[in-house]
Amino acid sequence: MGSVMTPRKKWWKGAVVYQIWPASFKDSDGDGLGDLKGISEKLDYIRDLGADVIWISPIFDSPQVDLGYDISDYERIYAPYGTMADLENIIRGCHSKGLRILLDLVINHTSDQHAWFRQSRSSRSSPQRDWYIWRPARYDGDGQRRPPNNWQSMFGGSAWEWDEHSQEYYLHLFSRGQPDVNWSNPMLREAVYNSAIRFWLDKGIDGFRIDTMGLFAKDMSFTDAPETDPHSQFNHRPENFLILNEIHDILHEYGDLMTVGEFGGLSDTSTAMRYVSAAESRVDMGFQFETVCLGYALSTFNVQPMDLREFQRSFVKWQTFIEGTDGWTTMFLENHDLARSVSRFTSDKPEHMVAAAKVLALLQTTATGTLFVYQGQEIGMTNIPSDWPIEEYKDKSTQWYWESVLKESVHDPIAQEKAMDNIRKVARDHSRTPMQWTGGVNAGFTTSKAGPWMRINDNFTDINVERQLGDKDSVLSFWRKLLRLRKDHADLLAYGDFLPIDAGDDSGLFCFQKTSVHGEALVLLNLTASQKPFRLPDHLDLSLFSLEIATVSEIKDWDSLGPFEGRLYIAKGSCPV
Repeated sequence: MGSVMTPRKKWWKGAVVYQIWPASFKDSDGDGLGDLKGISEKLDYIRDLGADVIWISPIFDSPQVDLGYDISDYERIYAPYGTMADLENIIRGCHSKGLRILLDLVINHTSDQHAWFRQSRSSRSSPQRDWYIWRPARYDGDGQRRPPNNWQSMFGGSAWEWDEHSQEYYLHLFSRGQPDVNWSNPMLREAVYNSAIRFWLDKGIDGFRIDTMGLFAKDMSFTDAPETDPHSQFNHRPENFLILNEIHDILHEYGDLMTVGEFGGLSDTSTAMRYVSAAESRVDMGFQFETVCLGYALSTFNVQPMDLREFQRSFVKWQTFIEGTDGWTTMFLENHDLARSVSRFTSDKPEHMVAAAKVLALLQTTATGTLFVYQGQEIGMTNIPSDWPIEEYKDKSTQWYWESVLKESVHDPIAQEKAMDNIRKVARDHSRTPMQWTGGVNAGFTTSKAGPWMRINDNFTDINVERQLGDKDSVLSFWRKLLRLRKDHADLLAYGDFLPIDAGDDSGLFCFQKTSVHGEALVLLNLTASQKPFRLPDHLDLSLFSLEIATVSEIKDWDSLGPFEGRLYIAKGSCPV
């Protein structure tokens, strides 16, 4: 069982990472927007939860076209979030409390307001023209100007934008305010490494989450993409791996740091292994979206019905793809791009919400890999209420989708309602509502009389940190217990091998073993609102195990699991490591 060999253990493999979306975490100055001083105020809370690392989503200078993922200066802080001194205080504060800190590395593109791009578009003879990807127009038989090829933006529509001043198109795989840099240019590469990477490593951060790491290299012949695979010309190209080798070598100069990159919609585990194999020296681990985006693609809103069996198959696939290898994996069900997990995968109905949030917590904390928890997940925050109008949704991708539906279906209320249903299920806005700290004014997020930058979820009086801290049976208390348990049994839970179990029902029961050289565990989960009987395989004798933790205070039927019930058993004689 190579996954539990001591030489392969690293600090980041058993770590719990807490992701912060700064605009919505905590406002310290009463302007309605979360900020860096607000993060500093809550470092003790994060540490006491059981996290080892914080990951702060982009806080760099930006016109905020894509809420910070359009960076205009890698070496400056977005002023409404605070100052460089504020971030340096967070770095020192984390390290003094035994926490590490990751920042976002957004280097597939910059803002169109970045000095590099302003210089690039200033003239076709600019020395920095080739720092971005420019191409002349094509013209059809009628003399109409057309984009250089058929490449599509992740947000829909052409990936090319015409620049009237310099009379060429530039490439943007996301919004037109996010032009892609040209990674085939050595000068651009070195500028990115110095400004976006070395600058922050010199400040003492402990690593990066790498945005869109599969998209850096493009097919520089600019041939059309096949209709069946519109992103094939800029996804996981061979040159991409060389770029990540260079980034890895820079980080290696600074010690044992951590990198986690986005695989995107990748479904091929052999390609994933090319990224995360330790021998390849690229990234330590990756975020796969196949499981969390089941039934839709992250760049679209075409949502298909949820299938729990497919969820389980995908979950098992990405838990086991590292077995017998030198690679590593991650565990997450929420981040800033996803709907809330309790609403997406289980149930956020009041009668089920607490149990449903707990069973998902048990699933994640017993899974192999580095664990990522998104702000508010630890209290069971839910999706935006279904009666909120479209005007309350702030994310650009949501608004662009809605505008495109209105344009195409202006007199079709059925199509419009279907679109709103999709938005209610998977819009990125669901994870971006302000953190619910208290049941008081503005949920304790801000003292602004004008209110927060984005509406607070209506259920904040019932779901908030203050209320749950005082309740031993709350979702928050359960998370805290689980994270302590995960640390006590790290060899088994964080590092252990994962083996799914057929317990007699494939429509909602999810049962698996965790094994290591130090012991064995059984995890029994019911992901539905119905009672589920189970029968363990003959080789598993439950009398040889001790019940370590359960989502319910009293087990009523030892041979079945109630609605959203979960249990963790650990074999007698297993050694906590």
